[in-house]
Amino acid sequence: MPIKSYRPYTPSRRHMTSADYSELTARRPEKSLVRALKRKGGRNNTGMIMVRHQGGGAKRAYRMVDFKRDKYGIPGRVATIEYDPNRSARICLIHYADGEKRYILHPVGLKVGDKIVSGPGADIQVGNALPLAKIPEGSFVHNVELNPGKGGQLMRSAGTQAQLMVKDAGYAQLKMPSGEIRRVPDSCLATLGQVSNTEHNTINLGKAGRSRHRGIRPTVRGGAMNATDHPLGGGRGKSKGGNHPRSPWNQLSKGFRTRNRGSCGAG
Repeated sequence: MPIKSYRPYTPSRRHMTSADYSELTARRPEKSLVRALKRKGGRNNTGMIMVRHQGGGAKRAYRMVDFKRDKYGIPGRVATIEYDPNRSARICLIHYADGEKRYILHPVGLKVGDKIVSGPGADIQVGNALPLAKIPEGSFVHNVELNPGKGGQLMRSAGTQAQLMVKDAGYAQLKMPSGEIRRVPDSCLATLGQVSNTEHNTINLGKAGRSRHRGIRPTVRGGAMNATDHPLGGGRGKSKGGNHPRSPWNQLSKGFRTRNRGSCGAG
């Protein structure tokens, strides 16, 4: 995916970059797989903000993406490669032999017209979904399940992939992009290959407005707030008061483990 830059005819254009979308083959989504998406602005059912820095943004329609890949043994053909405003990865429309249409995450190297299939008997090729027990060690996978049948939860964003390291005693060890090793039941499904749009993390938004178009509101430093609003706020001039970096709710935010031992599936 080539990155497009601009002539700096305004200050915000000087460093702005974007994708050129040359890999896309369709401009309109499949109507039968589109649902309305209501924006919540990070609020729960009582109107209280649960997730900060959310609100506004361009209107989106939700594409129903198949993360379960549970059409075993039925071959499908890649019909289109499309943009999805709800995720960083591209998606592709699959026409199955039985007439059904589904969206899946688009892996690198999968082209229009290629055939894919799911199930334990599928071939080892990009885009096919198999249980981890049937995938050779050393392979790269994405859209990995954590519980069999629940649907892929790991490696779904642009450019991500995990490497299957070892299979032992009913579990598979996956090496995450961060270097972390996670144990997953080897009956969980995973899709071969790497998620597309690999250069997504190199894009420079260039101006604050592009973040607002995405529904991302500004982030204010704790040290710039009043003492009543943040543990690092207050003081005379710029000061954090000698405190370690903390969240607004006084949780240590650097180097402090927040996951309980045994709950993260680490090997």
